[in-house]
Amino acid sequence: MKKIFVTVIALALAAGAAFAQDLAQVTELYNNGAAALSLGKKAEALENFVQALSAAEALGADGEAVIANCKNAIPKINLSLAKDLVKAGNFDEAIAKCKATVAQALDFGEVEIADEMTKLIGTALQLKGNALLTSKKFEEAVEVFNEMLASDETNGSAALRLGQALGALGRNDEAIAAFEKAAANGQESNAFKQLSTVFVKKAAAALKTKNYEEAFEAAVKSADYAPSANAFKVAGTAAMNLQKKAEAISYLEKYVELSPSAADVAQIKAAIEALKK
Repeated sequence: MKKIFVTVIALALAAGAAFAQDLAQVTELYNNGAAALSLGKKAEALENFVQALSAAEALGADGEAVIANCKNAIPKINLSLAKDLVKAGNFDEAIAKCKATVAQALDFGEVEIADEMTKLIGTALQLKGNALLTSKKFEEAVEVFNEMLASDETNGSAALRLGQALGALGRNDEAIAAFEKAAANGQESNAFKQLSTVFVKKAAAALKTKNYEEAFEAAVKSADYAPSANAFKVAGTAAMNLQKKAEAISYLEKYVELSPSAADVAQIKAAIEALKK
């Protein structure tokens, strides 16, 4: 019996020593992570915290303090790394990181961090789309802005940019729909300018093919969205060819008013006087 008792004590002491060693290793991993973080080594810190969390969870209740600290730190580091990727222009990597870790942040109880990650996805998509638009990669830009609108159809800025990309591709009807959506969602001034441009281009194209009715309607729409000398000139010219004297006089006079020093002002004034006779 005495021998058995001694064996039990030995096993207990061995187990206690092993536990102490495990706890020490967990603590060391956590401390290494904290030290790396203080030096700005975020990726290294993240790796240590992830390992510390896994090891601490194996300890059960005795690892609760380390578990809590790791769950607090890991989402914040992931968010910070994602922001760094955005700043560096690595938009796809930033988006992928946020998408991969937002659920974890929620699981860890870091709701505000999860919300920030979701917003950062939108920011990264916006910046990516803008970069594609600037570099004239219009097809890719359309995909990005459509993705943004699929997540939030009230995103007026995304709708505006979508319209610009579609317009550059010559998909005018789709562009008009996008600009109208933008106007309905906080981008009225910018969207109306874009719509004015789209319609004046349609009007000018119709005028060249002598489709005066279409030219007149498109030019009037352009002027309704944002008055411009070009829109008034096309509207007046089309109206003149349609024998709409009153409209022709009105729009041509507006053209002269906005462009008093234009090269063709004398010719336009002569046309106005002829219409008045």
